[in-house]
Amino acid sequence: MMMQYLKISKEVLDAIAKHIPVVALESTIISHGMPYPQNLKTALNCEKIIKDAGAMPATIAIIKGQLCVGLTKEELSYLAKAGKKVIKTSRRDIPVIVSKGLDGATTVSATMYIASLAGIAIFATGGIGGVHRGAELTMDISADLDEFSKTNVAVVCAGAKAILDLNKTLEYLETKGVPVIGYKTSILPAFYTRKSHCSVDYQMDSSEEIAKMLKVKWDLGLNGGVLITNPIPENASLDEKLMNDAIDKALTEAEEKGIKGKEITPYLLESVKNITEGKSLQANIQLVYNNCLLAAQIAKAYQKLQ
Repeated sequence: MMMQYLKISKEVLDAIAKHIPVVALESTIISHGMPYPQNLKTALNCEKIIKDAGAMPATIAIIKGQLCVGLTKEELSYLAKAGKKVIKTSRRDIPVIVSKGLDGATTVSATMYIASLAGIAIFATGGIGGVHRGAELTMDISADLDEFSKTNVAVVCAGAKAILDLNKTLEYLETKGVPVIGYKTSILPAFYTRKSHCSVDYQMDSSEEIAKMLKVKWDLGLNGGVLITNPIPENASLDEKLMNDAIDKALTEAEEKGIKGKEITPYLLESVKNITEGKSLQANIQLVYNNCLLAAQIAKAYQKLQ
């Protein structure tokens, strides 16, 4: 019954049949993460980086009520041009969007879930959602974190978005039994910058080491995802004080305007981009490219173990 809702592209199906590694990509970053045409250019470049590394990209979105795994250039262009008119779709929103035949740009949690339906184990994104600052009062915690506790997909990112409470995000993941791996680092990357004041659970220095750990985890029946944090390239990393000041200012503005819920993250990212005069957007693009490359390398190493 489930398969009637799932549409996997011919390219992705062929890759799976030929045992070519596949890397999932989300679509919220296209419709809500950056402006047109930069969003389309970034999405196409992400797919090219993965292909050039020897894997198959599978951008995921909901188009006219279908869970689509692997988008055409026309579908990518449609999402990019439609922008925020496309509904930002978390796991909880999927049945509503599908039943109404609507379009949905999938967040990390929704992308993880749909990737798992298609048998895709590796997913590249920019940064995950997490525990928001002040969550002890608002209870604003991203559904991304809970998804890690139940869905067998490894997510390569540049850490949790820097607008979040990183310490509380790590505590939540620990409670849910989710391993947090630092790629060639013992310090949690803070999205726009290479370091934070938090430590990861384990440092691993090769894609092969990470792939072996993933196989052992799932072979043992330890269900749930793995967070693989990959620092932004050094030449793209922004000054920590510059970013913290920009984030604090954006948070104050959001509170004054009463912005909350699923609208808070896009608002903060846009506000930070304006405050930093576009520097944060350029950093975001570079870290996403870096994550796509690592995800492809891990997917290749993982495929060899199957």
